[in-house]
Amino acid sequence: MSKLIALSLGPGDPGLITHRAWQQLQRTDTVWTYPIRSLRKESYALDIVLRAGFVLPQRHQPLLFPMTHDVEKLARHWLKAAQTVQQVLQSGQDVLFLVEGDASTYASFCYLARTLRELDETADIEIIAGVNSFNAACATLQMPLSEQDDTIAIIPAAYGIDVVERMLNDVDTLVLMKVKPLLDDLIDLLARKDLLRHARFIEKAGSPFERIVTDVASLKGEKVNYLSLLIVKNPARERGELLRGCRKKERAESDQNDEQDEQDEQYEQNERDHHDEYSA
Repeated sequence: MSKLIALSLGPGDPGLITHRAWQQLQRTDTVWTYPIRSLRKESYALDIVLRAGFVLPQRHQPLLFPMTHDVEKLARHWLKAAQTVQQVLQSGQDVLFLVEGDASTYASFCYLARTLRELDETADIEIIAGVNSFNAACATLQMPLSEQDDTIAIIPAAYGIDVVERMLNDVDTLVLMKVKPLLDDLIDLLARKDLLRHARFIEKAGSPFERIVTDVASLKGEKVNYLSLLIVKNPARERGELLRGCRKKERAESDQNDEQDEQDEQYEQNERDHHDEYSA
């Protein structure tokens, strides 16, 4: 049975393509599909693959996923994309859908897969995991995404300043995706909460055009790329009390082990005493 395979490619560096995804790209019996935002735009996902040294196969098909909030328009394009994929699958060939970043994280693939399943609930779909942009950014920054009991939230900045402010009160690391439309407002919020020095801006993480800005305030009024994010640390956040049930269980198990060790030692000592008495 033919299969739709979501090929996560990482955020932009071909070196971050996983071995499993690389193996799929080496196949000669598949049809490549890849998302474009408009007929005048190139596919960023396809660009990653071409920079990795692969050649566009004879059979390939761009799929249009427009940048719009028009629900009906989106649904029409998702349906058209799913129907295109379904036709290829019915011809007996596997379809690779190229995805920048990870296919399960804010990716157009989720709409394609959902719509395809609505057309055919038996459709065979596989997702190959990839590196997220925020993971790659933290690695470049040499900044841990989380430590020990840290809380993390990853949200689109489009939820608005009020939501972002509430989230900052509840998490130690806040990753804000697609910050372009609200960047100036976000800078004002971070300045008000004295968190600008704990924020980092990353544009096109992992690509040859990657840009990292540590002085986030300097970006105010600047037009940034759509593929931009902010990582905000909140070291002064007041934390609630953690439930330590698992650790209590670990301590209980440790106490039981200590008790068993003592019993074993006592048994061995009794055996030695018995042996000494017998020998005498």
